[in-house]
Amino acid sequence: QEQFVESGGGLVEPGGSLNLSCVYSGSDFNLYRLRWYRQVSGNQRELVAEIDQTGRTIYNYFVRGRFSLFRNNAEKTAFMRMSDLQPEDTAVYYCWAQWKREFWGQGTQVTVSS
Repeated sequence: QEQFVESGGGLVEPGGSLNLSCVYSGSDFNLYRLRWYRQVSGNQRELVAEIDQTGRTIYNYFVRGRFSLFRNNAEKTAFMRMSDLQPEDTAVYYCWAQWKREFWGQGTQVTVSS
C-alpha cells in the first residue's frame, strides 16, 4: 500500500533541534509536491513549509530561518531540519504529498519543553 510515513519527532528543550523525515513507500516520489503541516490540539492544521518537485522551498514566516526542507528522491524521503525550537513549535507534524492524488502521513509529535 502506498503511503507516506513520518518519523523523527520527540521531546527537545527550547533552543534545541530535531530532524523529521517523511518516507514514501510507492514509486514516482520525484513527481510529488510535499508539505509539512502542524496542528495543536483544538486548533486548525497550519502549513509550515513546502518543497516542490524542483526542490524549491517556501516557508511560513514563523519558521523562516529556523527550519529547512530537503528531499532525496533516490531515497524517496523528504526531510525537515528544525533548529532553535521554541515551546510554540510544539505540535503534531504531518507530511502531505500531492501528485495525482493526495496523501497525509499519520503525524509525529514534537514537544519543546524544559
